[in-house]
Amino acid sequence: MAEISDTDREGTRLNRVSVNAPHVNAWFVREVLPLEALLMHYLRRHWPNQNEIEDLRQDVYVRVYEAARAKIPHPAKPFVFAIARNLLVDRVRREHVVPIEAVADFDALGLAIETPAPDQSAIARDELRRLQAALDALPPRCREAVILGRLEGLPGREIARRMGIGTAAVSAHLSKGIYVLAEILYGDSGTGRKE
Repeated sequence: MAEISDTDREGTRLNRVSVNAPHVNAWFVREVLPLEALLMHYLRRHWPNQNEIEDLRQDVYVRVYEAARAKIPHPAKPFVFAIARNLLVDRVRREHVVPIEAVADFDALGLAIETPAPDQSAIARDELRRLQAALDALPPRCREAVILGRLEGLPGREIARRMGIGTAAVSAHLSKGIYVLAEILYGDSGTGRKE
């Protein structure tokens, strides 16, 4: 076995052991192969296509062996079954992905498209009009910063670059803009307000 030193992000020295092939082979035969009956039972119980069970077993063995080449896990049994579970999860995810090109007609998918009720549409349109009016009431630089930052999702540095100002000015414009929008949309319309 050869010891390889490495350094993590904090500068701490890590020792990884590169395990030689005869040692991994002996460990695999001694620790993993005796688990085959349990592994096959687990795979048969949890995988619907019984024709794929032997291939799954081989895939588990390959993953276990490759991991053991870097560091032999102790104890082996939980490690083998964790690998098997992860492999099954990966397969389920991969099989449930449907490429968009596979379905030319979305009606064939049987998806129910929920259209909002007329009253919900009217309420949503009214809220959008209020938001647009509130945005229009903002000073131009505040409006630009709010649109770039909150609607387009740009980071402060990119907003500063586009507007030709510093990031501190962007923060000031965003703060002022959000405050004014909140007052317009959720405030008490200026009646009885104490400043």
